[in-house]
Amino acid sequence: MRRTVALLQRRGYALAPSRLAAICLGGTLREQEVRWATAVVPELALAEGLVVQRNSSAAASAILDRADGHADASPEYLEMTVDFVRRLVAIAPFITSVSIAGSLASGGFRASDDVDLNLIVEDGHRHLAYVVVNFLGVLHAVRHRAKPVDDLTRRPVAPRLMTVNLVLERSQCRPLARQDEDMAFELLMSEPVFGLEAFEELLEHNPALVDHFPQLAHKPAPLLIATPRRLSRRLYPALLDRPAQHLGRSAWRYMQWTRRHHPEALARVAFVRATMRPYTLFDEA
Repeated sequence: MRRTVALLQRRGYALAPSRLAAICLGGTLREQEVRWATAVVPELALAEGLVVQRNSSAAASAILDRADGHADASPEYLEMTVDFVRRLVAIAPFITSVSIAGSLASGGFRASDDVDLNLIVEDGHRHLAYVVVNFLGVLHAVRHRAKPVDDLTRRPVAPRLMTVNLVLERSQCRPLARQDEDMAFELLMSEPVFGLEAFEELLEHNPALVDHFPQLAHKPAPLLIATPRRLSRRLYPALLDRPAQHLGRSAWRYMQWTRRHHPEALARVAFVRATMRPYTLFDEA
């Protein structure tokens, strides 16, 4: 319980006892067990109906506001994201798995947020995947210029909407360099949309992740789509990944430049990137 609540706090949110019981490290608990532990463990407290570390109970109100807003904002964006993923995998046959991550998956989504995607791709196509997602993302965002924005999602032409959170090549998954509880939690909270076989293959090659969260072994995938008709893989030889890397790095630097007057946005990006290492694409930027 203590480790799970601390893990959640590192990511800036907390859960009610019933939900916390379902995603505890080491396996599911009964809600009654969570409530009992919260009452007897000095480091834990129940604030605004959420289980938090006692020294951070003041943040519970803001966390609850985000959770309450999720029910209103998320349905439209979930439907939008599933449609986006369907188009993405149709034109990018080297993408073998796509999952929704971030606040839209974890339950704290606001309309001003962007949508984070976790990808598994064929070897030699990481940067190409980044460029394709962002190119399609810009075209998609142009149709949604009226979307609410904040310092993280505001852009000069169109809002930041569909974004890449994590890109793994298949060889990087066999096994992962990281098999810690934070990486296991990232996968537990993600929502597979396409390529469940690749997601399950990742778990097969990294049993330590399931040791952290046995819930991963029977994770549901209610948003899963059927494989659409896809373009030929011959259109995307691996040699395109090097120019895509240069293009992607330039785009990344531009995005950082647009945030130069928003230190909170820069800090948030730095935190997310830190949680993804060693799999970040542009650490030198």
